[in-house]
Amino acid sequence: MLHTKIINIKKEKIDIIKAQEFIKSFSYGASIIFTGTVRNLNENKEVTGITYDSHDELVLKSFEEIYKETEKKLKIIDKAVFIEHIKGYVGLGETSVIIAVASKHRDQAYVLSRYIIEEIKKRSPLWKKEHYKNKESEWLKGNTLNVN
Repeated sequence: MLHTKIINIKKEKIDIIKAQEFIKSFSYGASIIFTGTVRNLNENKEVTGITYDSHDELVLKSFEEIYKETEKKLKIIDKAVFIEHIKGYVGLGETSVIIAVASKHRDQAYVLSRYIIEEIKKRSPLWKKEHYKNKESEWLKGNTLNVN
């Protein structure tokens, strides 16, 4: 069971309650909700916010591929996964991504959650522009996309 979405911050908000409801089931004994938030410092620069941009279609495709891989690589078949990522400006302390997972056992849930966020960071075409306290901003260097 999978839910994926890019949230345009100008039109709607990311909602942790939606994530909780999606993964809720009597079939699962463990659930984890990971939220990524904008922190105040990166590489000794005071951050005030981040603007995220994405290639929505390819991001959603990468989320689906990562989900499918968890069956082969992690051997986690029975699961619920909810992934939403922001597109647009996110202020200090605000949520930019939610990954909620549920599985039969806690070990699986921890491994699943960690695998998903690490693969998203490596593979999904999401770009970050940091905004700083001194009013400057810069696009951060990302990972090269591997196109097979």
